[in-house]
Amino acid sequence: MAKEKSVGGIIFIEEPFLEKSLGKKLLKRYYLLLEYERINDKEGKHKYWDFPKGHVEEKENEIGTLRREVLEETGIKDLEILNGFKEIIKYFFRKEGTLINKEVIYFLARTNTKEVNVSSEHTGFKWLRYEEALKKINFKNSKDILKKAEKFLKNSLLDYQ
Repeated sequence: MAKEKSVGGIIFIEEPFLEKSLGKKLLKRYYLLLEYERINDKEGKHKYWDFPKGHVEEKENEIGTLRREVLEETGIKDLEILNGFKEIIKYFFRKEGTLINKEVIYFLARTNTKEVNVSSEHTGFKWLRYEEALKKINFKNSKDILKKAEKFLKNSLLDYQ
């Protein structure tokens, strides 16, 4: 059985807003999702929404992979990777008849860049609030990673909505 290792990022941006009832500024958080279009053995061509991610290249560390993949797939250069969040998912899929054992390591990162230039690997992007992103993501593993990221942020940062 073949193995693949990738690194991905739960990328978010924050925008301040005035909460009049509290009389203070809060931050709204938006997560970046990319639209992928893939062809697989069973389903043929299909589209799905997920986080930026890609294969680890030779002599590249995980953070290096994250930065390179996010830059290649979105054009985003400024990433502040949050310490303490690293999640791993594992799954199997078939590629050209071969069963692949896939491991994806996810990091959580903030950006200030709202403009996204998607690569030719993708057909679109969206910045979505947590609830919207959770509905849009297609895979349970990715939904679970987003839930963990949101919980991590809520437990570690103040004045968020």
